[in-house]
Amino acid sequence: MTEQRAPVESVERDERTVSPPPSPVTSSEPAEAQTLPGGLQELAAPQVKKDRRVLRAVLRWTAAVVVFGVVGASAAYGVSRMERTDVPGLATESDGRWDYPTITRPPLPVGRPAPFAEVNKAGAHYADLRRLLLPVPRGAKADAALRGKDGWLEKKTFLAEYAVKKDQTKIRQLLTDYGLRHTAARGWTTPDGTHTRIYLLQFNTAVVSEELVARELTTYGSPVYPLRGATVAERDDDFPGDAALENATSFTYTESKPYGAEQVRHAYITAGDTIGLVVQSRKGTADAIPFQQTVTLECQLLD
Repeated sequence: MTEQRAPVESVERDERTVSPPPSPVTSSEPAEAQTLPGGLQELAAPQVKKDRRVLRAVLRWTAAVVVFGVVGASAAYGVSRMERTDVPGLATESDGRWDYPTITRPPLPVGRPAPFAEVNKAGAHYADLRRLLLPVPRGAKADAALRGKDGWLEKKTFLAEYAVKKDQTKIRQLLTDYGLRHTAARGWTTPDGTHTRIYLLQFNTAVVSEELVARELTTYGSPVYPLRGATVAERDDDFPGDAALENATSFTYTESKPYGAEQVRHAYITAGDTIGLVVQSRKGTADAIPFQQTVTLECQLLD
């Protein structure tokens, strides 16, 4: 009996039916071809497990990048909102400025204008002169000798700032001739030994006070009358020009080299009916930054 064989085509068709269907190609590389019976070719199934491992790894790294990006952005925002001295590793040393308490102008009496209001032709400071003095910086010791009686200082204490006795006599007469009304003062010594004195002298009008400073007390290059400890002083060219305000004007001087036992810096201020004298002295050298800071803040109070 002759054995019958199925046609080759049906076998090939059956083998194609049994073969697993090709899986979707997820890899970007071309799939390998396999030869089937009958010379037919079929794309081999891709490495699914390997591709899924790669995909999971990519997703993990993407998530990590996103998380680090969010954390980094949050940290950057936090740093930008903090003071430099609050950031560990970024704290900087003080630049020499003093820590003053909050400074505010005293209130004006009811119905009285500000010193530089258009209606105030005399440039008068109607606020209490004693409250127009800078407060003592934190950590400094107040100078009891400048408290005066009820906050008002006698002329002799102010005149003692000048080095020459005959100059004191001359200035005393000038203060009388120009009609000095009040003198208020405040002083302190900081831990580094810098001694600061601020005097405010009030006259009847701005015209009087400005004339006294311009004609009698100062010149462009040097003061007219030397102070104690600074027999020779010159214009302070390092004082920042942008510290000038609209209504208050300062004339700043520093002791010329060689210094004596201490260096002295001082400034005259004119602001309306009031003259200010700021003096800072320190053994060795007197730092420029606290002097600039003090003069500028006092100008702002009077402005």
